[in-house]
Amino acid sequence: MSPASHEENPTQPESAAEEVQQTAGETVAADAVDAGPEAADAGPEAADAAPEAADAAGEQPAEAEQAKPARRRSAAASSEADRPAAARGGRGTRSAAKATAKKDRPAAASTEVQVELPAEVFDATVNVPLIHQVVVAQQAAARQGTHATKTRGEVRGGGRKPYRQKGTGRARQGSVRAPQFTGGGIVHGPVSRSHAQKTPKKMKAAALRGALSDRARHGLVQVVSGFVDGELPKTADAVSVLSAVTGAAAGASTVLVVADSSDQLTWKSLRNARGVHLIDPGQLNTYDVLTNDRVIFTRAAYESFVARTGAAGGQEER
Repeated sequence: MSPASHEENPTQPESAAEEVQQTAGETVAADAVDAGPEAADAGPEAADAAPEAADAAGEQPAEAEQAKPARRRSAAASSEADRPAAARGGRGTRSAAKATAKKDRPAAASTEVQVELPAEVFDATVNVPLIHQVVVAQQAAARQGTHATKTRGEVRGGGRKPYRQKGTGRARQGSVRAPQFTGGGIVHGPVSRSHAQKTPKKMKAAALRGALSDRARHGLVQVVSGFVDGELPKTADAVSVLSAVTGAAAGASTVLVVADSSDQLTWKSLRNARGVHLIDPGQLNTYDVLTNDRVIFTRAAYESFVARTGAAGGQEER
């Protein structure tokens, strides 16, 4: 189209989109004339419909252009949905399956063994002052004792007299490393030493018997046949058995598990369990018994502890 003809007919549309809009508007107007009184009753609604129809006609080519990619995406999504879950390898699917398997796991049965606790070990007199003395001695022995300070003779510097003896009007001083000066020595400060206290073996044994007797009187001493079946350690199974024995959720209370150091199956299964402290029967002490809510022996550890304690008691009686 030449510039002259374009100027003579300014109402002619410049593009195909404008031509479609104009055609849609004329069609709507013609329909309104044919409608007669009904169009008059419609009023503003018919007038509003014309621009909307024109906009829809203008947007139609753009939607047609986006139709093909949309169909390709939908086909890809359908093919992905048709694939099995194992092939897709979704993390959510694996976690859901794992949670379902954990939920379907049967509850562990209690492996508690009913034994008759010897009265000389688990029904002894509880001497509270003796237990306090033994616990304080054990805590004192655990102190490192490496704290120390330097006296005025150990601090570096201060070799010469800071100023003359007389004539200055100030107090006489012999060294700037004296305790009254900043950077000087410390008077009566701590020195490196051992805080260990000597406690007789009979006192330690009596305190341990008293602590175990206090726990046993409240039903907090138990013996189990084992925590894990098989030859491989399994923390989940051991914690389940522990919960079944104690009757409480895992981690709700602190438990002292006494097991032989040679029983690696139990040690590896419970060494990372929350609220569980493992100890060998030869290292059982008053402090650990008092700081835990329950004491649970394995059968082998219980027999070893009772045999050792009974032999020691027989030697003490002689």
